[in-house]
Amino acid sequence: MTNRISPVAPSLKDLGARKKRPAATVVASFRFYAELNDFIAPERRRREFDFDCATEATIKHVIEAIGVPHTEVDLILVNGVSVDFAQRLRPGDRISVYPKFEAFDISPLLRLRPHPLHITRFVADAHLGGLARLLRMAGFDTVYDNAFDDAEIERIAGSDERIVLTRDRELLKRRSISRGCYVYAQKPDAQLSEILARLDLAGSLRPLSRCLKCNAPLLAVEKAQILDALPPRVREHQQDFSTCSVCRRVFWEGSHWRQMLDRLAQALKMAGDQQASKRAVQSSFPG
Repeated sequence: MTNRISPVAPSLKDLGARKKRPAATVVASFRFYAELNDFIAPERRRREFDFDCATEATIKHVIEAIGVPHTEVDLILVNGVSVDFAQRLRPGDRISVYPKFEAFDISPLLRLRPHPLHITRFVADAHLGGLARLLRMAGFDTVYDNAFDDAEIERIAGSDERIVLTRDRELLKRRSISRGCYVYAQKPDAQLSEILARLDLAGSLRPLSRCLKCNAPLLAVEKAQILDALPPRVREHQQDFSTCSVCRRVFWEGSHWRQMLDRLAQALKMAGDQQASKRAVQSSFPG
């Protein structure tokens, strides 16, 4: 009689081990430059390091797994060739990841954004109310409400093509957010200078052209139309006025107006100093 060998069922322990077995990975080498290093572990900063990547993961997912929001990245080179976020990695690939450049013209290379924004508009998260007010003071269309949650900010950014401003790196990792800035500074005036420098906005300011409360553009108004709303001294000494089409508040060029202009001038000076310092570093080597 032929011996029959019964199949042996795997033990529960073996089944558990199979379920826990990691997905196939590839090992690639990464190097992050300039301020992107602030997002990654100290032992990986400003040096090349190996990282295990899932074979099905895109380079966007891997970069964010390392800790860098995709909105902070402006150029990715894989083995010296520019790629987009959808690139998948192969064993031994060498990846260089760069932030926005100040000193180098990389326009001939493939960029990561689908198309440039024709108008610079912002949406700020709940912790950046002071910055939102200053951006409006500088003339930039800036949506802000401290009741907005992350989902609402993501929706507004997509529907209005706005740049997300936040100190929450997880918000910048949301899939549909393609443009954003992680704000490093903690005080509003320093934050304004940082954004002006990083996005090269010095030439785009339209000071005191928006309502600081409503974000609506201010409109010129004839003095005769608002005489009853003016304090006596203002009625006597001021001739030029503007009004908000939403809240109907009236504005004129008094001492507070001049103080705001001085504040913007100081922010521009600080932004210029930051750009000069960054260009000096990049002209030698970025990172």
